[in-house]
Amino acid sequence: MHKITLILIAFLLFETACNSGKIQKVEVRQTDSGYQLLRDDKPYFIKGAGIEDHYAELADAGGNSIRTWGIDQWEEAFAMAEKYNFTVCAGLWLEQERQGFNYSDADAVAKQFEEFKNAIIKYKDHPNLLLWNVGNELDLNYTNPTVWDAVQQLAAYIHNVDGNHPVTTTTAFIEKDEVDYVKERCPDIDILCINAYGGLPALSQFLKNFGWGKPYFLGEWGTFGHWEVPKTEWGEPVEFTSKEKADLYQQEYNDNIFSDPNCLGGYVFFWGAKQERTPTWYGMFLQDGAKTQAIDVMHHLWKGNWPSDRAPVLDSLRLNGKNAYQSVTIRPDTQHKAEVWVTDPEDRPLMIQWEILHETTDKRTGGDEENKPPVANCTIIKKTDNSLIFSSPSQTGAYRLFIYVYDDNGNAAHANIPFFVK
Repeated sequence: MHKITLILIAFLLFETACNSGKIQKVEVRQTDSGYQLLRDDKPYFIKGAGIEDHYAELADAGGNSIRTWGIDQWEEAFAMAEKYNFTVCAGLWLEQERQGFNYSDADAVAKQFEEFKNAIIKYKDHPNLLLWNVGNELDLNYTNPTVWDAVQQLAAYIHNVDGNHPVTTTTAFIEKDEVDYVKERCPDIDILCINAYGGLPALSQFLKNFGWGKPYFLGEWGTFGHWEVPKTEWGEPVEFTSKEKADLYQQEYNDNIFSDPNCLGGYVFFWGAKQERTPTWYGMFLQDGAKTQAIDVMHHLWKGNWPSDRAPVLDSLRLNGKNAYQSVTIRPDTQHKAEVWVTDPEDRPLMIQWEILHETTDKRTGGDEENKPPVANCTIIKKTDNSLIFSSPSQTGAYRLFIYVYDDNGNAAHANIPFFVK
């Protein structure tokens, strides 16, 4: 091969390698109808997830972005972003007043600010960086508005060292006071990021009423929060089944995210498993890694088709003929029957697991880590393909009956019923 040709090929390969790692400028453009996020001058709609694992599954479902909450997550997040072609919403975790931080303490605020500088400089030119997220739910149970000055200080610093990526901050839903504070005290916030669950259908109108004239996206969205659902007679929240959650994800995405011209997309919550009120409330995976029906829905929403193998569909769970909303009460050391109705889209064989737990007493706020409650001391008398007969605990108090239904290919359905022994 001619020497000049070899040189030309080498130059083209070098240029391709450089371009693949170049800074991807991200900006917001106002359109005739609303706003649009541009990445490298191309429209970019956030199809993201708050994630702790299962990166390959997110890529397979058509997701394009991952959200982090703190700089301790960045190394893994950016490595996975490179591997699966994701972008990263890079979160900077600012300490919260509800956890004891005092934003009137100038020395503490200055120390916190300094802790972020090196990480920002390190990742500001990363080709997979989408935007910066300064703080998460700093408005949750707070009283001191000077926190917004700390947000502005970081946002201004970021804009000073990085002219290629927008800056946001995340609120716990939205109130007019927070909109006013961000508008007045945080001029370097380009986009508002909002965590919204049951209130999502009203969010767009609230933002208009409160005078937010810039774009927004969802930092967390998904099933109703445990504070937003009906309660039992003894005050415990009723969790949706995996099917009810999947139906809700589909409706809310179509009605309130994709259809809003001011919404730039969002991060579905939670692409993993966590204990928060129950082991299954927010996780789109079970703790053993099985995929639920909500993941099938996101695959359909993001890619326009259903996965070839879908999760089981749980239609109903009953305890003594009653559902979770009927405040089931039983006596100690007596026999009771639970029944489930579930199907599999591919008619795969199904395996059922039952579990009875004490109701959790480790109840925290803001997504803080909770401990899974202990297994109840009760006796399993008989199991069939779709039912369980058990003897109730002798100890009075609140419990939950859980069911997990698995196919033979890593998919599952779930539901639970709270009950009270008295």
